[in-house]
Formats: sequence, C-alpha cells, structure tokens
Amino acid sequence: MESQPSIYGIRALLVDLALGSRGPRVAIKDCIDIEGYPTSCGSRAFADARPADDHAEVVQSLLDDGAFIVGKANMHELAYGVTGLNSWLGTPINTNYPKLMPGGSSSGSAAAVASGEADFAIGTDTGGSIRVPASCCGIVGLKPSFGRVSRAGAYPAQSSLDCIGPFARDVATIERAMAAIAPDWQRAAQVEDRARIAWYSPLGKDRLSEELRGTAQAYYDLTDIDLPLFEEASNAGLTIIGWETWRAYGHTTETGLVGRDVHNRLLAASKITHAEVDEAERIRREFAESVDAVLEDFNAIALPTMPYPVPTLLEAAGGVVPAQVTLGCRPFNLSGHPAIALPVGELDGRPVSLQLVGRCGADEKLCALARHVELFTRGG
Repeated sequence: MESQPSIYGIRALLVDLALGSRGPRVAIKDCIDIEGYPTSCGSRAFADARPADDHAEVVQSLLDDGAFIVGKANMHELAYGVTGLNSWLGTPINTNYPKLMPGGSSSGSAAAVASGEADFAIGTDTGGSIRVPASCCGIVGLKPSFGRVSRAGAYPAQSSLDCIGPFARDVATIERAMAAIAPDWQRAAQVEDRARIAWYSPLGKDRLSEELRGTAQAYYDLTDIDLPLFEEASNAGLTIIGWETWRAYGHTTETGLVGRDVHNRLLAASKITHAEVDEAERIRREFAESVDAVLEDFNAIALPTMPYPVPTLLEAAGGVVPAQVTLGCRPFNLSGHPAIALPVGELDGRPVSLQLVGRCGADEKLCALARHVELFTRGG
C-alpha cells in the first residue's frame, strides 16, 4: 500500500527497514519501478497497475549504495508535459516559488528536493524533464549523457532520448548521486579558472539571456557562438518524443482516463509520419556533429536552461506557457550530450538557471565546471 501524496509530491512507501538504511534520503519518480509497488506514471490509466516484480536497476544501485528510499515522486502525466500540473494526484508545491509552476515532467522529484523532503531525487529527462523542473524550483538538475545511467525498469521501456538523472540542492550531492547510479563514475578534479565556454542564446539578445550572460561572464571566459540547426534540433526532438510516446502510450487514449492535455498531445503525436521521423533523425546526426565540433574548442556550451521566465501556476493552468519553454533543453536530448541546470539568482522574483552542456561521456568534467559556478554563487 501507499499513502496519499504530500503537498510536495511524495507518496511515502510503507516499507520495512530492508528497503533502505540511514544513508541519503532519495525520492524516485513514479515512472521507475520499485519492487512490490505499482508504477502509475502519474496517470489514472495505470492506477490499477500490478506491483513491480523487481527494482529498476537505478533503484537497486541506490539501495546497494545505502540510500533510503523515502517514496515515489509525482510527475506530469505519462512524462508528457513540462508544467508539472497533475489533476489526478495533485500538483507538487514549488516550495521556493509557490506561485510558480514546479515544471515537468519530473515535478515531484524537484519539489521533494527543494522542500527538503529528500536529500536528492531521481527523475527522467526526455526533452528537459529534469532541467526544467530544476530551473523552476531553483535547484540543480543533471541530464547525464545518453546511456550513462541504466534505464532498465523505467518507462517508457524504449526511448532514444530519455535519460535517468539526479536532482539536488548542490553539485556535490549530484556527484554523490551519480557515483551511486553510474557504476563507472570518477569524480573529476576542479577545473582551471576562466575555463573557455561557448555562449549561445536561443532567442538572441533578450533581457533574460543578456542578464544570464552577464552572470556567466563572472565565472568563465565566454565566447559567443552560433549553433546551426539549433531550432531545427529542438523541433526534431519534439517529433521523436511524440513518435516514441505515441507508441508507448497511445493505447491510453481509448481508456478515457488520461487528462485532457496529455490526451490531446497524444492524438496529435499519432499523426507524425515516417518521413517526418526520418528527417528528424537526419537533423539528429548533423546537430550532434555540430555540437561535437564546438566542444573540440571549448570546455562546454552555456545557455539559459529556460529562455523564458518561469510561468505562474495560473498561467500554466490556463495554457499560457510559451510553446518553446523547453527550447534550450530538447536539442541536447537529441544529440545525447550531458547537460546540467544551475540556479544562479532571480530576475523579477523568478528563478534564473544557467545550463552547461559538456562532451558526451564527460559528465564528471561537466560537474567540475558546475562546481566552479557554486564557488562564486555561494561565496567560495
């Protein structure tokens, strides 16, 4: 059995002490299996799912490392949305910014960390679903390199974009989490001062990007660049997300149990053609090559995690959320590069997040660069 979700999006598990230890408290997104408990993916369509037979590999790794699983974290239904609103299980409260949306789809994971209910949390990121909630809640979120963390026991079972990764309140805890869930993790030394970073602004010289660029300039030696195919890569990511999500969850549209926003999004995805997917795959290859080329000359690429101010709950509920709110995130799911979202202050009372993107497989070095930001933002 499970309790009802807390206001921060956690459903505490009624378990014996064999499920954990006195190690770090960890929340697990509800699209990841925990043995003996149903995996509902935040949807009424799976409310009667049978309990999982086994732990997902990431959960087993955490338990082997001594973590204490505090519960399952709520999410945007079927991980197919960016607001984090959930009419069935309730919307997790964004503790640091309670009038703002928590972000999705890993809303409960981010909210649990921001509220202190968990020391770190595990989410999934197919097109920004770790980095967007981290940005909304003013915490740190890492999307590892594609394939760096096992997805066995996560849903949807098949994905060419989705990555399992951690949320925490600081980079050191992100690294602690990765050491548990990525078997080959080796913490990198601190990078040299004034690392060479390529700066890219998806929307040009808008106010948020200019403010964020000025902040990043204090940490790094920035060089403005262009990223050809960036917007095309973002749109290609949407195409592949839709194609793969329809194949995983399209059958739920016949149940009458899926929320209106996700239901309509699934029906739209059903119209994606093979030709559109083939074109998206062509863009995937070309964009990944262009990012690799940039990273031959720079330590990382920096850009806004979200190119728009975080919407309020009222705006999110009313559908007044920019269509491209995940514009800065989706391309790096398509390319497979690791990306980390870092809180670096506020603008007009809303959190601002800097995203760093590193070389494929060099997640440790990316976290070392992120630690450099914290030296400045937290006073050294």
